Amino acid sequence: MAALTAALLSPAALPAEVNFEKELLPILTKKCIDCHKAPYEEDGRKKEPKAELRLDAAWAILKGSENGPILKPGDSAKSYMYEVVVLPEDDDMFMPPKGDPMTKDEIALLKKWIDEGADFGGWEGNLDGKPEETKTAEPKKPQVREHEEFYKALATGAKPASDEAKKSAEDAGAQLAELQADVPLLRVDFLTGVSACTDNKVAALAPLSDQIAHLDLGRTAITDGAMATIAKMPRLAILDLRQTKVTDAGLASLKGLKNLQTLNLYGTEVTDAGLKHLAGLKSLKKIYLWQTKATEVGVKSLKAAIPGVDASVK
Repeated sequence: MAALTAALLSPAALPAEVNFEKELLPILTKKCIDCHKAPYEEDGRKKEPKAELRLDAAWAILKGSENGPILKPGDSAKSYMYEVVVLPEDDDMFMPPKGDPMTKDEIALLKKWIDEGADFGGWEGNLDGKPEETKTAEPKKPQVREHEEFYKALATGAKPASDEAKKSAEDAGAQLAELQADVPLLRVDFLTGVSACTDNKVAALAPLSDQIAHLDLGRTAITDGAMATIAKMPRLAILDLRQTKVTDAGLASLKGLKNLQTLNLYGTEVTDAGLKHLAGLKSLKKIYLWQTKATEVGVKSLKAAIPGVDASVK
């Protein structure tokens, strides 16, 4: 990884300025956009963009995926869009998962574009599905996306994390990113060392409990033991526990997470008994249960307890 990073940082092979439409868009079109574009019909079935992420439009890239922003202009190290292309190829989150991966030169181009500020130039891309701007009388007021308002409210009373708390988490292998510029909330993951992330490593996040809003622990080595730390994160809105050893017993610890909106349990041993522990989480909007031991009966009961929640075992 160190050798790759050094190669990507070498200025000799990089152009003075990246033209997104002419240089980077063709790469994304060839290797990424087929799985990340506007919904379309194929053989009578509607195909949705994977992870609710579209890369076929500037507005969609800036919006991000179901898990939040993927791009932080000016900082490739904190841009998920960049992180997933430099992972080891045998990592489950490596992109693209099929076909030819990006070359070193292509990765370098993506990195430079982000670090330069992620300027799309005049390119807008596919405007299909773009939220319409509300017409207002002059002067126009800036439109704030719904999730931005949610995080502003969620951050009420929260103070910025201390440098000491951040360093402790980073020393444990965590990657930290600001959720949005005007709030002290954080997105935390262990993507560069999933197999090394244990319950003890998650415990190192305790000093950041009041700032963590997104926590991705997917494919890590955590167990129900990590739930004690997670249970003390009052502003947690998105929690990814996919393909971990978390069980029904661990879910019982989540009862107090009153702001939790999205929970990913894909590939865990969770059963209907675990879903019962979630019945009191009225804020829950989406839960991923594919390849778990939960049943249609359990999902039906959960939907009765939380009207409108998006849940399915298929």
